Amino acid sequence: MSDEEEDYMSDAFLSKMQDVKPGVSMVRRVKEAIKKETRQKEQNIKNRQKTYKEQEKESREAALQSSISNENKGFALLQKMGYKAGQGLGKEGAGRVDPIPLNIKTDRGGIGMEEVKKRKAEEELEHYRQKTRAKQQNETKSLEDFRSRVRTEREERKIEGDFRRSQRACEQLDNQKGITVPREDWYWPKADADDEEDSPEEEEEEEEIVELTSFDKLQILTSYLRGIHFYCIWCGTTYNDEEDLCSNCPGDTAADHE
Repeated sequence: MSDEEEDYMSDAFLSKMQDVKPGVSMVRRVKEAIKKETRQKEQNIKNRQKTYKEQEKESREAALQSSISNENKGFALLQKMGYKAGQGLGKEGAGRVDPIPLNIKTDRGGIGMEEVKKRKAEEELEHYRQKTRAKQQNETKSLEDFRSRVRTEREERKIEGDFRRSQRACEQLDNQKGITVPREDWYWPKADADDEEDSPEEEEEEEEIVELTSFDKLQILTSYLRGIHFYCIWCGTTYNDEEDLCSNCPGDTAADHE
């Protein structure tokens, strides 16, 4: 090998090569740039002249942190009257010890505006609560009315069904005893074909009669069935006599048989 040709495997050749590790030099340069920028910002903050508001704020905070000196005329008068530093105000020393805190207004609202806003917000909240309570009460009342209406309709349907059963039982039992005409027209079920039209005089008489409800008719008819035929529609049984009926039947209402 000639002297002019370099040995690529020798240390002399390798020492001349630059470090080409991927990303190492780039990361180092970025970190140095960030540090330099941070130092520059800190230096600018130190060299920057503070505004009037910042100076005023620092002065106020420094004054509030320091206690009143003996040179203050007001403090000197308090000491003459027997006040000692750190003692509460008042004759008994039960008053406040720390000065009244200073609250700086940052808005353009007048004095007392915050109280007005607070009172208004409380009134609106109370109004909202009242509306919510009224809505809940109305919903509860509507639900109760609905349940009561459903319960009433169910009871009316049950009463009407018991009344129809009583009519059929009354007709059958009357026929067994040879009774061909019911004591009252509504004791038996109505025939499918209507009778001849009533005369005007009969219509006027019917208008004067007070119409009985299904519940009233049911009570009257069941009393007739129990008294004449010793029959209970809820038991579905014809008893031998009144004594047998009173001894074995739970009662004369549907509720007694539940």
